Amino acid sequence: MAEEDKRAIFEEQAMPYLDMLYGTALRLTHVPADAEDLVQDTYLKAFRAYDQYEQGTNFKAWIFKILTNNFFNKYKKEKRSPDPVSIDDTPDFYLYEKVTDTMGGGGESPEKEFLNKFIPENIKSAVQSLPEEYKIAFILSDVNEFTYEEIAQVTETNIGTVKSRLFRARRMLQHLLWEYAKEQGIVHGEPSRV
Repeated sequence: MAEEDKRAIFEEQAMPYLDMLYGTALRLTHVPADAEDLVQDTYLKAFRAYDQYEQGTNFKAWIFKILTNNFFNKYKKEKRSPDPVSIDDTPDFYLYEKVTDTMGGGGESPEKEFLNKFIPENIKSAVQSLPEEYKIAFILSDVNEFTYEEIAQVTETNIGTVKSRLFRARRMLQHLLWEYAKEQGIVHGEPSRV
């Protein structure tokens, strides 16, 4: 395939994901300039490896896999490691259920009603504080609406690991957002164990 044809086909497939890739990169890096660099590097590596991409397979998962690999490689290169997290000591509670008990049936899903009660900065801060493996799974699933299978492809893990990471990420987010919900009068008391 001629280089110009390859570039045109690549651009046609890759450019629709630019905003989504940048949003994910920004959530991972926390710095706009670093996110731009990560996306630029992702597109460069994807274009160089485009001959290895099997046409007809999931391009979105393929390019996001390159993005997350780039992020982890940079993360390892900087010799930073995620803070160890033990959620075994975190009480198992359901903030969504507590909040939805106080809401009427306004037509929106309970999750949307719940999220509308929070200032986006509080949610952003809570998501940013998640360990990287959980944050990536959460962003791909709950922000970018990837399927379990796509997340498994991107993160090179099995579906069971994806489900476990999502469960833990959501549980950690509930724990992180509980105090804010309490301050806003959305919930009262302490989380109950289930």
